Amino acid sequence: MAVWRKLWCRNLLAVCLLFYVLLHTMDVHARPANMSASKDKSPAGKDENEILPPDHLNGVKMERDGHLNKDFHQEVFLGKEMEEFEEDSEPRRNRKKLIEIFTKVDFNKDRSVSAKEMQRWIMEKTEEHFQEAMKENKNSFRAVDPDGDGHVTWDEYRVKFLASKGFDEKEVAEKIKNNEDLKLDEETQEVLESLKDRWFQADNPPADQLLDEQEFLSFLHPEHSRGMLKYMVKEIVRDLDQDGDKKLTLSEFISLPVGTVENQQAQDIDDDWVRERKKEFEEVIDSDRDGIVTMEELEYMDPMNEHNALNEAKQMIAVADENQNHNLELDEILKYSEYFTGSKLMDYARNVHEEF
Repeated sequence: MAVWRKLWCRNLLAVCLLFYVLLHTMDVHARPANMSASKDKSPAGKDENEILPPDHLNGVKMERDGHLNKDFHQEVFLGKEMEEFEEDSEPRRNRKKLIEIFTKVDFNKDRSVSAKEMQRWIMEKTEEHFQEAMKENKNSFRAVDPDGDGHVTWDEYRVKFLASKGFDEKEVAEKIKNNEDLKLDEETQEVLESLKDRWFQADNPPADQLLDEQEFLSFLHPEHSRGMLKYMVKEIVRDLDQDGDKKLTLSEFISLPVGTVENQQAQDIDDDWVRERKKEFEEVIDSDRDGIVTMEELEYMDPMNEHNALNEAKQMIAVADENQNHNLELDEILKYSEYFTGSKLMDYARNVHEEF
């Protein structure tokens, strides 16, 4: 059983209890209680957030734990402009902004968006997320490379990680230097072991047990490295694969942890999540339609793969293509604004052509 899965199983009861306490604040599209990944900021300190691999990766279809990224479509459509479409923002302003985006996606200015145009746009927005991750990585790397020599050892990282968890940095450094027992609790030790595996995977050949800034970026953001993306896929398969055949069946992919559903709203959330995941498995991931997903098929997550981007573009268009012409018109994208932006617009069709 994977390290992360051990932690998850041990804390499942606490997570579920917390989920049901907070349930009334969630919408019907929320993920079920077994979700461990979240875009919300954790209560961890700033230093820890800087040097730990994030659970959520913008522009990647899956979270690290194998669950679907529910905001993926908005991330690849809005790029760095996602924050401008907050739920409580002014609808008319959002409407105007969405029209501006439509005119940019419509590259040939024929007042409709084709799959190729959407593909081009998705690649541009994904690149924006990549650039933002690289910018953040520079700060993160400086945090673990205080001597500025351009390389970080595992021991140097381990010291900074434990310091972010409340350990005395000088004391930890001294114990590591003298090869003394750090006397860590089981959970912290397991997290460190998982991070160490990922650390050495990010160490490009020839392995020198040092990470430079680019390798550290791959450590934090596996989407920036084909090798690390494959490693992330292996982790996902390992965590969800119940029979050990290194493949995923539909039942494995949609399985929920055993637990008690306490009310109908919670049951509805679970049911919606299973339906969404089943659709993703059957229509997207299982490319050869044989009912089994292999590691190779899971590499559809590669955010900079043009073929994957084109498939995603076609799916996004199909959601809102009411006239079935395989293109998107402005009134369609405004009507389905919640899908593309997370923000619902009122009176979407009012004066569409005048505003356009």
